[in-house]
Amino acid sequence: MNTIKVAVFDDNKNRRLGLELLINATPKMQCVGAFEDCRNVVSNLHKCNPDAVLMDIDMPHVNGVEGVKLICEHFPNIKILMQTVFEDDEKIFASICAGANGYILKKAPPAKLIESIFDVMQGGAPMTPSIARQVLHLFYNQNKKSSRLDFDLSEREHQILSLLVEGLSYKMIAEHCKISYHTVNTHVSHLYRKLQVNSVAEAIKKATKEKIV
Repeated sequence: MNTIKVAVFDDNKNRRLGLELLINATPKMQCVGAFEDCRNVVSNLHKCNPDAVLMDIDMPHVNGVEGVKLICEHFPNIKILMQTVFEDDEKIFASICAGANGYILKKAPPAKLIESIFDVMQGGAPMTPSIARQVLHLFYNQNKKSSRLDFDLSEREHQILSLLVEGLSYKMIAEHCKISYHTVNTHVSHLYRKLQVNSVAEAIKKATKEKIV
């Protein structure tokens, strides 16, 4: 195996130095650059030409997520391993969508960090167990949300559809939602049009099949 060249992006000076020392002390690994943020990420990487980037997600000026987008655009072959002190669903999802190859917490032991760099260079997608669980949960929820958005249901329409699935009549729905029978009927007409169905039974079937509720 050739020596893996690693660039580090982290706004904490002491951590940058620590990571640089750790990487250089590892056989078959070399730190070729250490930077405080991603303001000059493209020119930085042109100069140091790394194989992998260890990227902090929370940095001033230009953060890690934006940095990942730039790296993927200009250096598609560079592997990117994200690091953060937070287990933040939105940032995890944003990092993965931007093109990050792996995601671990900063509190991971040094040995785990080095193992993850080797792993990502071999085509793996290293993640700490807690991050992996969140990613699975996050993608599940995103899939559910996308199904709902496809039909463009309003909050009230979604509520009424849920109540229809539960077996409530128009009259019961009107009482539950504190709206008139006529208003319920209007909402159901809109549901039929948006779901492209012609009956309550068809609406319930589609809602269940498409996981709308």
